[in-house]
Amino acid sequence: MAPPLIELAGATKRFPSGSGSVHTAVRDLDLTVGEGEFVAVVGPTGCGKSTTLSLVSGLQPASAGMVRVNGADVRSIPDGVGYMFQTDAVMPWRSVLDNVASGPRFRGVRKAEARARAADWIERVGLKGFEKYYPHQLSGGMRKRVALAQTLVTSPRILLMDEPFSALDVQTRALMQDELLRLWAGSDAAVIFVTHDLDEAIALADRVVVMTASPATVKDVFEVPLPRPRAVEELRLTEEFMGLYRQVWESLRTEVDKARERGAGNAA
Repeated sequence: MAPPLIELAGATKRFPSGSGSVHTAVRDLDLTVGEGEFVAVVGPTGCGKSTTLSLVSGLQPASAGMVRVNGADVRSIPDGVGYMFQTDAVMPWRSVLDNVASGPRFRGVRKAEARARAADWIERVGLKGFEKYYPHQLSGGMRKRVALAQTLVTSPRILLMDEPFSALDVQTRALMQDELLRLWAGSDAAVIFVTHDLDEAIALADRVVVMTASPATVKDVFEVPLPRPRAVEELRLTEEFMGLYRQVWESLRTEVDKARERGAGNAA
């Protein structure tokens, strides 16, 4: 069996707080993700889901434990990582074409080749004809397509996605979910997808990881045995989907309740 592409073992991250104490965001976190595997991470608000992505990406070092990518300890940003944030990372002063070409250009690819790659991905995400437009001329869904093309144009081995579709309306979000699955299929990229939307997690992933209330650690892992390819909206109507939803929600609900009780206590 091939070793996992991503491996966290006992990973812990502590931050200094404003009061001089130490805040533990994640604690003793164990998680593996293999090549070509799509893993969704759900948990209460503020439990440390985004911190987990930061550890894998090398943007934050672990305070304790092990974080490895492709068999090597993560000490800086690993090669082959694509990161899609909740907020669009598009540059408003650049056209769609130049935004998507920026990743290859930063990696030393010549301008003509970078633009050719960008044009190919712009077409793949359904924005052919909008190459010369600027971000302020695009809808929210179109900007997300630009961000997706920006992320995929470098052919990442690992996709880290931090609630990338949360700001979209319901219909556009469903379209982007289908688009993501279509573009990811056959790429062999490992995906960690953080979301608050349990429907989204089950519809997209091979496994759903439920994290505890802060400090976060893995509580449960649920396999998603739904066949691929998937049409997200059709999938949500099936008995298999609804049965799995009830199982995952039962695990997640208790952690959401704990987080809410702690919040009420702190407010008091």
